[in-house]
Amino acid sequence: MRLPLSFAHEGPRASARPTARPIRRIRRATLASFATVAAVALGISGCSMTPEPEATSGAPIVSDGQLTVYVGRAEDLISPLIEQFTADTGIEVSARYAGTPELNALLLEEGNNTPAQVFLSQDAGALGSLSNAGLLTPLPDTITSLIPAGFTSVDGSWLGITGRARVIAYDSEKLTAAQVPDTVDELTSADWNGQVAFAPGNASMQSFVTGLRVLEGEDAAAAWVSGMSENAPVLTESNNATLDLVNAGTVELGLINHYYWYEKAAEVGAANMRAQLKFLPGDAGGIVNVTGAAIMTGSQGDPDALAFLEYLVSEKGQRYFVDTTYEYPLLPGIEAPVGLPSLDSLINPGLDLSDLDSLSQTQALLAEYGLI
Repeated sequence: MRLPLSFAHEGPRASARPTARPIRRIRRATLASFATVAAVALGISGCSMTPEPEATSGAPIVSDGQLTVYVGRAEDLISPLIEQFTADTGIEVSARYAGTPELNALLLEEGNNTPAQVFLSQDAGALGSLSNAGLLTPLPDTITSLIPAGFTSVDGSWLGITGRARVIAYDSEKLTAAQVPDTVDELTSADWNGQVAFAPGNASMQSFVTGLRVLEGEDAAAAWVSGMSENAPVLTESNNATLDLVNAGTVELGLINHYYWYEKAAEVGAANMRAQLKFLPGDAGGIVNVTGAAIMTGSQGDPDALAFLEYLVSEKGQRYFVDTTYEYPLLPGIEAPVGLPSLDSLINPGLDLSDLDSLSQTQALLAEYGLI
């Protein structure tokens, strides 16, 4: 089916590119880099600063008031927070924006020669793969202890920042909630042929497939990917584009992160949303993943990098995400956006987020069946 529309997403707008296959795709443009500059270092307003630690040589690392961050999230979502951080601390930030999978691959290629000091990731899997490659430095307990176990790394190599639940968005003008599948396994049924959209290149989608591999085994995951490939899915380049298709009635179902619906509803009004959400507690398709951040090995002990991570999990940083992106805060005591089910009700007890580190195998599986 030819889709002559373009849809908003995290980054530049995407345009349709039909293929000869039954799979329908909507491609995105290359994401640009961005830099934001401010004054010299001050104290963080509203949160505590981490004292300057010592490098492995024993000599203290002095703040130079500058920081380079690779950001695997949308520039329009994160740049205001970075500007807020700079205004509060005086630390100048140079940010490079791209998709988390692209930046993960770049960091693995650059290795210890990367100019990045901090990586802000859309999901835990990319951080786990960098940790496995020895490219992340251990974080101090004063920071890692702020986030409850289960939402951050088990070895202190990266820090959980926010939580996001995978959900099914559905066309409420065609389906009731009871008619929407309770598990992602049901989506391979012929009943949903050509009616399911998702973004296979998105980090959260790839982490879901990785979670499927971890929870249900390699054979079950391969069967799901194969079944979806044969079921004529509509492939998009982002969660936003997927939601737009459901909201327009182009497809009946879409696999997205929960907060995209809330962002759209805030923009157009909840009463005007044709798409509605179904949460999948306990199912592999409803896993709660996290955004996270880490410090690269070449910046071990850098006080500016530590200040940035501490800012992300400060009350001010966490409230920014709640109010702006409608994600789950991970700092205890900060309330989640109104209307969301409790985070505890969605946690899959069989999944350790540290196990979502085999992204390359997931990408190979998706490529084998023509989904990326």
